[in-house]
Amino acid sequence: MILDVDTGVDDAMALLTAVRHPDLELLAVSCVTGNASLERVVDNTLRVLDAAGAPTDIPVAAGAVRPLIAPPRSASHVHGDDGLAGIVLPASARVPDPAGAVEMLRRVILASSRKVTLVLLAPQTNIALLLRIHPEVAANIERIVFMGGSAAIGNATAVAEFNVWHDPEAAAAVIGSGVPCFMYGLDVFMQVAIAQDHAARLAEHQDAGVALAGQLLSHRISFSEDEEAVYSGLIGDAGAVCALVDPEALTVERLPVRVELAGYGRGQTVVDRRARGGEDLVHGSAGTDWVPMEVALDVDADRLAGVFLETIGA
Repeated sequence: MILDVDTGVDDAMALLTAVRHPDLELLAVSCVTGNASLERVVDNTLRVLDAAGAPTDIPVAAGAVRPLIAPPRSASHVHGDDGLAGIVLPASARVPDPAGAVEMLRRVILASSRKVTLVLLAPQTNIALLLRIHPEVAANIERIVFMGGSAAIGNATAVAEFNVWHDPEAAAAVIGSGVPCFMYGLDVFMQVAIAQDHAARLAEHQDAGVALAGQLLSHRISFSEDEEAVYSGLIGDAGAVCALVDPEALTVERLPVRVELAGYGRGQTVVDRRARGGEDLVHGSAGTDWVPMEVALDVDADRLAGVFLETIGA
C-alpha cells in the first residue's frame, strides 16, 4: 500500500496503523497540502514515521502545494496551527525524496511486483496529477481507498466533506479514472472513537508510538471555526487503514457516486441510494458522470476501534 496524506492528527494515527500492522506493507508516503501547509505536512510525516518505528527506507515525497483550481484552505481549527495539535516530536533525520510526489509514486507503483492499493487520506490532488501525467500506472493499482466524501451530511459545508471539498476537481478526476474506488466517508469516520480515559492512559505509555496515539486522541477538536473544542476520541483516517484489515466490520454497498463541481454543492459526493431511477432518469437530467464504487455506509465501531488499538500495540 501507499499512503497519500496531509498529516494532521488523524493522518498521524493512520501512519501508525499502516506501519505497525503485520499484514500491511507500506511502500511509500506522498504528502499534499490540506490540514496544514505542505512544508509542515512533510515534516510531521517524517517525525510520525520515526515515532511509529517505520523502516528508514520508506520514501516520503512532497507533492502539490495547492488544489488544482481552488486556493489552499487550512483546517487549523481542527488540527492546530502545526497540524499535530501542538504535540512536539523529535526532529527526523529522514530526507524527503527529491524527485517529488508524482515521480516517486510513478516509480514505486511501476516497480512493485504486486498491484498496489492507494490509500488517500487527504485532498486527492497528487493522485489526480499522477493519473493524468502517468496513466500507465493504473495497470498496477489494485484499487483506491479514500477517506473522503459522505452519503449523508458534510463537515466543510452542510453537504461536502473536507478532503473532497478542498479539491473537488481532483476527486472527480480520480474516481473517474477507471481505477476501482472504495469510499470511507464521514458516515463511518465519525463513529469510530476511543474513550477519553483510555486515551489518557495511552498517552502515558512507554512505547513512543502508543503514547503519540494517546496524545493525538486526547486532542480537543473544534469541528468548525465558531465551535468550542471538545473531546472526540475519533481515530479518523486510521479507520480507512483498519478497514483494509477487517473489511467485515463495515456495511458496504456498491452505489453510483458523483462529485459536484459548482454552486453551494461544490465538493459534495452525491451517492445515489435509490432502489430504482427517478424523474432525473426519465427526463434525461441525471447526467453521465456517475461512477459505481464501493461505499461504506455503516460500521461496527467498537470492532474497528479494537483493530486500531491492537495494531498500534495498545
